[in-house]
Amino acid sequence: MERILDRFCDAFRLLLGVLIATLAIPVGMQVLARYTGIIPVYLWTEELATFIFVWAVMVGSVVAVWEGTHFDVRVLPDAKHPLLKLLQDGFVLVMITGFAILFAIYGIEYTKFGFIQNSPMMRANMAITHISVPIAGTLWTLFAGFRLFQAIETYRTGPKETS
Repeated sequence: MERILDRFCDAFRLLLGVLIATLAIPVGMQVLARYTGIIPVYLWTEELATFIFVWAVMVGSVVAVWEGTHFDVRVLPDAKHPLLKLLQDGFVLVMITGFAILFAIYGIEYTKFGFIQNSPMMRANMAITHISVPIAGTLWTLFAGFRLFQAIETYRTGPKETS
């Protein structure tokens, strides 16, 4: 299962790279238009850059949850005892999963709200960006839940310290 999820995340890493590379196009057009006058100022480039940026942030956060690098800020040093390590990691993963479920559920309403709006310049439906919230929440839930399962299995099958 881990291999399947890792391949899935590899696709998201590739998508993230494509999004960041694509983001350079409208941003580059904005810079050229504002500072050189070579091309006219196109207002739609700002909206497009915003849409791409929102998706890049959400896709990047999905990759970060899989890699365990996004939401986990260590205030306490890593625990040495296996049970304390499970509790420490488990707390973080349960909190991530809780917030992820909130994003997934309330993101659906947020997306419905986006369906009734269009962007001012491009006239694109705002659901294009709004749908990234429930998608990210669902994937955060899947990835954090799997990592929690792994942490529990590591505790169950790992060496036990006797004191």
